[in-house]
Amino acid sequence: MRQRRVLFLCNANSARSLMGEALLRHLAGDRFEAFSAGSEPDRPHEITLATLSKLGIDTQGLASKSLGDFAGEHFDSVIVLCDKAQQACRDWQGSSDEYLYWDIRDPRLIERWDAYEQALAEIRHRLLLWLEIQERDDIER
Repeated sequence: MRQRRVLFLCNANSARSLMGEALLRHLAGDRFEAFSAGSEPDRPHEITLATLSKLGIDTQGLASKSLGDFAGEHFDSVIVLCDKAQQACRDWQGSSDEYLYWDIRDPRLIERWDAYEQALAEIRHRLLLWLEIQERDDIER
């Protein structure tokens, strides 16, 4: 079975989408090829990388990329993690079989010490549910 391609999108590609990319690789890397990008990419936030590492999730190779870097590419699923990226998706020159919109609050804008951990926990929870659905679909095929 071929690996399914999944693209995580958010505004800066410095926290939420990088978390999604790293988490999917960690949870089901052999079944999925995970990527991330931002509509206005910044650099990976140091707290994002520290939060992932603290939970034993590999951060090697994580880098902020532009949505334009994936122009013309096809993904089985695109998971948008903020409203701003949802707007940018309308202009993206790529395609996907499935678009999901999970509006996760930007931890960079929340002045709480555990904001990154909360964002990661929410993304993880949604990913685990999504992976269950993917497994059921695989069995039915």
